[in-house]
Amino acid sequence: MKRLLFLLAVLAATAAPATAAAQVFRVVSPAPVVSLPSYEVPNAPGSIVLPFALSNPPAQPETLAYGELVALWQQAGAAYGVPWQVLGAINKIESNFGGNMGPSSAGALGWMQFIPDTWMRWGMDADGDGVANPWDPQDAVFAAARYLAAAGAHEDIERAIFAYNHANWYVEDVLELAALFGDDPFSFGSPDLVFAAADLEQRMADARARVAEAGTGIARAEGRLDELSWKRLQAELRAGNPDLSNSEFRRLEARVARLVASQETLQARIDRLRAEQAEAVAVLEALREEQSAAAFSPSLAGGFGGEEIGDYVFPVGGGPELVSVAHTHHDYPAADIAAPQGSPLYALTNTVVTESYPEGNGKCGIGFKLRTESGVVFVYCHLSYLEPHVVPGAALGVGAPVGLVGSTGNSTGPHLHLAFDPAVAYPQEEPWFESFAGRAFSWQDAPTPEQPGLAAPKRATPAGGRVFRVVQPHVVHFTK
Repeated sequence: MKRLLFLLAVLAATAAPATAAAQVFRVVSPAPVVSLPSYEVPNAPGSIVLPFALSNPPAQPETLAYGELVALWQQAGAAYGVPWQVLGAINKIESNFGGNMGPSSAGALGWMQFIPDTWMRWGMDADGDGVANPWDPQDAVFAAARYLAAAGAHEDIERAIFAYNHANWYVEDVLELAALFGDDPFSFGSPDLVFAAADLEQRMADARARVAEAGTGIARAEGRLDELSWKRLQAELRAGNPDLSNSEFRRLEARVARLVASQETLQARIDRLRAEQAEAVAVLEALREEQSAAAFSPSLAGGFGGEEIGDYVFPVGGGPELVSVAHTHHDYPAADIAAPQGSPLYALTNTVVTESYPEGNGKCGIGFKLRTESGVVFVYCHLSYLEPHVVPGAALGVGAPVGLVGSTGNSTGPHLHLAFDPAVAYPQEEPWFESFAGRAFSWQDAPTPEQPGLAAPKRATPAGGRVFRVVQPHVVHFTK
């Protein structure tokens, strides 16, 4: 019944004439459906009932359709006087609309990526089922609106967003994305772009995962094929000994036959994986063309941290929740940048490829070397896939895709091994590398510091001169 009433309100409001002028975030006023906790006072210890295991995601996460998501953001925004477009943007950036709910490496979890301690203070039971559940979309989105209100959203929405994540770039990304949702809260404006970008991003991630899985399988199968080739050669050499007895010769002959059969099976597997990889690469290339044609921004399409610092980008995509690195390496200066298999890799600056190993090269596995304009040489190792254009002599612009994270060669898990050639210093000690801490990666062996100059967010005005403010926020009476 409550959803029907709300949808009727939506239909009625869409008939209202659209307003012109600067971009304004308004707050709608649907009737509250539950008694909401105050944003002025956090939860008292033990006052909320939590899921049985707060850090464990549900076996069957709830998914919401486009219209349901918009309605939820609008309800929560109206209840706490927070622009619903901001809630939608945070929902996209934090969990991709519930598609990637963690827990993250920092322990953030659920639809709006709350740290458990913060959830204990500001989490809530918005759907009335008796449990304050961050994995539940209604509980999480309402709690995010409550937290933003408590952080001062009524007076300064930018500072409230900054409280949600202490980074200027985060504030700017949220506001830029929020602007895509249109002027009027009941007019969907252009949020189709946001959902189209999210869908495209997920399809690209799926295609990259298929390419990487096939590449890793090929590398493993080829390694096994090399082992069998050596064993077969040894057996054939032994079988050529004229002093062997007939029984020993027959035993070796049978062993050679088994090895040949195993080789043929492995080669068939390699051929199948190569075909699967080629198909996945074709899909990925088509999606890249779709991305380029749609002109999605890097923040929507999943880039290398969403920015270029100086002449560099961070070479591994995915962001600080998924990408991490230590200050040291186990035996010589290098950076082992951990990231999920299939994460995109980029040319870290303008470079020329000097060597490439698409089939693998010893301990490095699949990889390549590139030389910067100043003559410095970097080596990338352990890829699951190398882009076909990464060949000796090829010029790569900063941020050009070069391959996918893997675990080929001498590797115990998916990561990019990045090193100077020769390895005379640690790449992670370079100023450009350190500048991406907290933006594109997190430190494994030390706290990740906030970026310099983030004591207070700067005013961000997205393209087009959009203005973000709350106009006549709905007044709600809260229980304390």
